[in-house]
Amino acid sequence: MSTHAIEIAHGERFEFGKNWSRFLDVLDDARIARAEESLEQMLEVADLEGRSFLDIGSGSGLFSLAARRLGARVHSFDYDPHSVACTKELRRRYFNNDSDWLIEEGSALDADYLKSLGTFDVVYSWGVLHHTGDMWRALDNAQLAVKAGGKLFIAIYNDQGSKSARWKWAKKTYNDLPPFLKTPFAIAALAPEETKAILRSLLSLRPRDYLHSWTSYDQNRGMSRWRDIIDWVGGYPFEVAKPDEIFNFYRGRGFQLTRMTCTRGLGCNEFVFTKS
Repeated sequence: MSTHAIEIAHGERFEFGKNWSRFLDVLDDARIARAEESLEQMLEVADLEGRSFLDIGSGSGLFSLAARRLGARVHSFDYDPHSVACTKELRRRYFNNDSDWLIEEGSALDADYLKSLGTFDVVYSWGVLHHTGDMWRALDNAQLAVKAGGKLFIAIYNDQGSKSARWKWAKKTYNDLPPFLKTPFAIAALAPEETKAILRSLLSLRPRDYLHSWTSYDQNRGMSRWRDIIDWVGGYPFEVAKPDEIFNFYRGRGFQLTRMTCTRGLGCNEFVFTKS
């Protein structure tokens, strides 16, 4: 049995890949276009022609696909074999037998593996490194693959103190539950926040705002709200960081912050760094 399978069996890791395999059922051209736009915006480029792109923790494969459609030579890897299968399925659908898109199983915690890949113009890891079980080591390994003058685009969960600690407990609890209880637990865990959102929309006399948060969610990087909810509630291991901690960590390694989006809540802060 693989290390990944053992961690799943012991409730130490969420099955991210199985969650994202269901996302492929709703993936369409509009969602892919949103993913491309998000890369263009954050990387401040019109395309990725002639550039190399490393996707650390490719998940559903959506952003590897977006980078390839923008012209990049793509190398995707993930620790979860189901995520690897998802990424390969997207390559089969859109770039079958494409030699400029390589996909394999690998770990962000394996420094020797990262070094063996060489360096890339863009290293991308959105919402992944805080799920490795050793976030700071994973953050350090990610920068090994960035070439001089290249960009590192990451997203890391925001540190909300006691709120983050409570969610860490919830995530561990979710993964310890038998399968038939996981969906009810996810619904119960999100119910307080969803109820607040409904009340806010009603009190402001704008009930459509809440409905809009579901019907237009694909505009958020092309993702699925329900699959993101399951990913959020189940996403374990789980670590967090304050924006200044990430900034100082990479500044000490010769990187300059070129773009950032921050949240005041429990979501991800996005960072784009350039390697000096």
